[in-house]
Amino acid sequence: MIPTVVWGTGNIGRASIRAVDAHPALELTGVLVHDPAKVGRDAAALAGIDGELGVAATDDVEAILAAGPRAVVYAASGDIRPADALADIVRAIRAGAVVVTPALYALYDQRNAPEELREPVLAAIAEGGGSLFVSGVDPGWGNDILPLLISGLGTTVDVVRCQEIFDYSTYDQPDSVRYLVGMGQPMDYEPPMLAPSVPTMVWGGQVRLIARGLGVDLDEIRETLDRRPLEKTVTTRAMGEFEAGTQGAVRFEVQGIVDGEPRIVIEHVTRIHSSCAPDWPMPPSGDGAHKVIIEGRPRIEVSVEATDEGENRSAGGNATAVGRLVGAIDWLVDAKPGLYDALDVPLRPATGKLGRSAR
Repeated sequence: MIPTVVWGTGNIGRASIRAVDAHPALELTGVLVHDPAKVGRDAAALAGIDGELGVAATDDVEAILAAGPRAVVYAASGDIRPADALADIVRAIRAGAVVVTPALYALYDQRNAPEELREPVLAAIAEGGGSLFVSGVDPGWGNDILPLLISGLGTTVDVVRCQEIFDYSTYDQPDSVRYLVGMGQPMDYEPPMLAPSVPTMVWGGQVRLIARGLGVDLDEIRETLDRRPLEKTVTTRAMGEFEAGTQGAVRFEVQGIVDGEPRIVIEHVTRIHSSCAPDWPMPPSGDGAHKVIIEGRPRIEVSVEATDEGENRSAGGNATAVGRLVGAIDWLVDAKPGLYDALDVPLRPATGKLGRSAR
């Protein structure tokens, strides 16, 4: 059994505790939290698992890492604290742990990541013998390994398009939704996540990974952006009220240009309510989906609709991201120390999990 720590107990951390507990090769040996109110609570309570796991949450990072965990699932957010997240991750790698995380977008495509990110990670790997694999759902498997897999079914391929189509009122991160993405803000507000070059910083790595997997060279990466206001005030179940005239929907593309044409496209269609921008693409059902469309012969369209935590689509997406990361831990433990990306780490069957009941 591989001693494994989950660092953070938010959206990703809750799912990570459940995934580590369910994995036949992993043993949950520690849970790190930031909130003092969570210290001492059993991991099961923090993850929504019945009963107890016998692992009490702690905020003592030094003690947890001194115990020598073989793996760390770093589930704390890096959206608004990237420097702190990098420092935490480097610390765990230097302690000899295999680290998996969705937190650092620039390291999804680690070969093209800025040197100021790669160098401390590579130094920690050389010193401590740990490893790092960064992935998620979008960015992550929804627009790297999945489109590459599906493209292999085509006779000819003209365009690879990856879509996330979601109602963000289901996303349990109000600050990110309202301020990073700008939902409910005046239309002259400039959301940080939509500023020029930021979408490329976040999703450009997936465009480059797909290009590498397809064996093509990119001319450049371009961005498009469209925003729509709410026509009427809406009240959402999880996130309260959003006023008429404020931002209610966003649509953008990160385009990989090949021979002058957008051939690899990652598209987001994000709403705070289904009434906004009804002419834009909608999910096949429910509150959201991830889709891959291969334009070519034949035309292939695949839609993934995952649910968790009470049929919540955002929680379902988070759980699939966690499944990809936690499922990679035993492979990474057997591999040599290093900095890995989605094209290095295979997606494997759920060996040993079939028929195992969740707690």
